Order: sequence, then structure tokens, then C-alpha cells
Amino acid sequence: MKSLGSIRRDFAPWNDPNAKPYIQFDNVTKKFGDFTAVNNLSLTIFEREFFALLGASGCGKSTLLRMLAGFEEPTAGRILLDGQDLRGIPPYRRPVNMMFQSYALFPHMTVENNIAFGLKQDGMPKPEIAARVAEMLRLVKLEQFAKRKPHQLSGGQRQRVALARSVAKRPKVLLLDEPLGALDKKLREETQFELMDLQQNLGLTFVVVTHDQEEAMTMADRIAIIDKGEVMQVATPAEVYEAPGSRFVAGFVGNVNMFEGKIARGEAGVASIDAGNGITIRTENAGNAAAGAAVTFAIRPEKIKVSSTKPAGAVNAIEGEVYDIAYLGDMTVYHVRLDDGQVVRASTMNAARITEDPLSWNDRAWVSFRPDAGVVLTR
Repeated sequence: MKSLGSIRRDFAPWNDPNAKPYIQFDNVTKKFGDFTAVNNLSLTIFEREFFALLGASGCGKSTLLRMLAGFEEPTAGRILLDGQDLRGIPPYRRPVNMMFQSYALFPHMTVENNIAFGLKQDGMPKPEIAARVAEMLRLVKLEQFAKRKPHQLSGGQRQRVALARSVAKRPKVLLLDEPLGALDKKLREETQFELMDLQQNLGLTFVVVTHDQEEAMTMADRIAIIDKGEVMQVATPAEVYEAPGSRFVAGFVGNVNMFEGKIARGEAGVASIDAGNGITIRTENAGNAAAGAAVTFAIRPEKIKVSSTKPAGAVNAIEGEVYDIAYLGDMTVYHVRLDDGQVVRASTMNAARITEDPLSWNDRAWVSFRPDAGVVLTR
């Protein structure tokens, strides 16, 4: 069986019917007065999974994290950790730790004392504390900064101290609320891979809240797309991107072109879509959409080819005019306005330094794509 996208690691307990979920949100609702932040939400997370809650600001993802940490209690429903109902258990008695976006380091303490703080609170013997702190410093590569205070560190270094402090107590679950939001783009990208390596080395369960799609796609084994307190889709990054379950998910994750139309005819997953204005789209990913059904054909920009002439033998080719061009170095993005007024976004990787088929603004152009390049959405 072919996979959608690359597989980061051989880990997929959600595909095993005998696997027992480690964290369960069971019909959870959370209200603040008349406002419903989380609406009858059910979700399962497995042990050692790197799980991401992805959504826009105010969608309820941080509320989910705070309920799991014990800072909020559900209005209705249950949250279970390793089979235990967490209702009524205070935060300090839950086997979870939370790393906040602000890092919340003690400014008057050194790096090593910040990391050791929770261990001292738990009454761990001094020799064990020293050994654990040394281990954490090595893990986050901050041995030479042990005696410094937070104000003497860069943003990325402070983030690592907060991370080391969070995992020093060996929680069963580490909760991360927008952990990389304060870092610049390059450092954020580097730290994403460091977090992935750290999570696998420690064998912990990570649950991260983020509004950054690239961050979730990079780090997570699975992603839950949250909107208005409800789960829209839970899947691996490749499945969310290549096989979105709805128009909302397709539009929320990455860039996408959408054609509205009706199934003209179809059988065994192959169909023709009448998109109006003389545009007919042939697709192999129609699923169970019935003839006459109103559907949306969604296709990612990188699946579309732009050329000055109609490609020979192209099953799907539509003519238009180049409306805009953005050269981004590694790729070029074209906006092509079709004759019916719809603008199609297409992106081409710049594999060579010289473009064989140069296109300019206002040039007539063809956009074309394979019949297996897009997906048909019915909701």
C-alpha cells in the first residue's frame, strides 16, 4: 500500500485496533459563562505520540491543554490519562508538566537552579538532583551556560532552559503551549527538529498547541484541526494535507485552489466534474460522490503546472492569463486568472537556474494537472 507523503518514523498505534489510548477526551465541553470554548469534543492520544492541536486563535486548543494540565475543569465530559479520570486531581498531582510560551523562568536563579527547582520541591536527594540537572544540560546543549541567569541568554537558550526544567521531573506527558512563538524563523525551524529528537530520546508523550501550520506539520505524528471548540479532522500531517476531510481543513492547511461544481458522471472513484463556464475536470479521487452531487475539487498549487502552450495529452488543461508572479528563490508562484475570473495559484520549484519556459505578467498561459492530483470534497 502506498503512503501519502513521507513517513517520519515507524510509529502508528492509532492504526492498531488493539492499541489502548493514553489520553482520552471523552465528550468534553468547557463553558465560560455563555461562551462555549470546547463543544462536546472527543479525542484520543497514544503513549509516546507527538500530538499537535492546530487552530486559529480562540478555537479552544489552549483550553484543552489547560484542562489536561488541571488549570481548568471540564463543564461536562471526562478526561482520562492512562485510564484514570483526572477530574478533581490538582495540577501538582498530575503526571504532566506544562511549558508556557513565556517560559516563566525565575530571573534571580541560574540556569542550573531553574532546572533543579522542581526536583528540590519534590525532595529529591542532592546527588540525584545534580546528576539529573547535568543530564538535562547535556540534553539541551547548555552545559557551558549553567551558571548564567536568564537575562544573559538568547531567546532560543531560554527556551531550552524552560524545556529542560519541564522534562527534568520525567512527566508522563509534556504539554507545550506555543513553545516556539518567541523565536525567529530560522531558530524556530532548527528547534522544531531538536524537539522531535528530544521527544523520541526521552520516550515521553508530547502534546503541543500551535497556530503555526508548518510547525505542526514538521513535528507532529498526528494533528487535530480545531475550529470553534470542535475537532474538524485528526490525521497524520500528510493525510491532513493530501486528503483533507472538508473544505475547512483544505482551506486552513496550506494553500489550495478550489473549484465548485457537480459530478457529471463517475464510477469506481473516477469522475468528471462540471465546474461551469465550459470547465470540465477529470479526477480519480471522487470517492463515493454520486452523480449530480455538488462538490468542491481541491488541488494544491504545487500539483499544477503552468506553461505558455497547452501540454500535449493533458487530461486537465485550462487557459488563462498570468495575473501575478512571485519569485521566492526556491520556487516561483504564479497567479493565473482564468477566463471565468477565477484566480488559480500554482507553484513551481526552481530546480534549474535558468527557466526554460519564461512567463511574464499578462501572458496567456495554461494551467494543467493530472487526474490524481486533487481531491473531491463533499462537505
